[in-house]
Amino acid sequence: MGYAISRESRRELIEAVGDRYRTGGRAEKRRILDEFVAVTGRHRRHAIRALNRHGVAVSDRSVRVPRLYDEAVRQ
Repeated sequence: MGYAISRESRRELIEAVGDRYRTGGRAEKRRILDEFVAVTGRHRRHAIRALNRHGVAVSDRSVRVPRLYDEAVRQ
């Protein structure tokens, strides 16, 4: 689609309108979704999920928790 919005900008946008989206009525939610989709180029379903998250940080994919197996599982 050619949209060039950075991850940080998208996160800031979600933080800026997320509360308004969660507390808004049906018409306001529709308008906010339309704007979000137009700016980011993401699907509506992605926008709904992103805007409904409350205080959930997007995990950094470079940080992984190592798996811990006991000796029985390793063998």
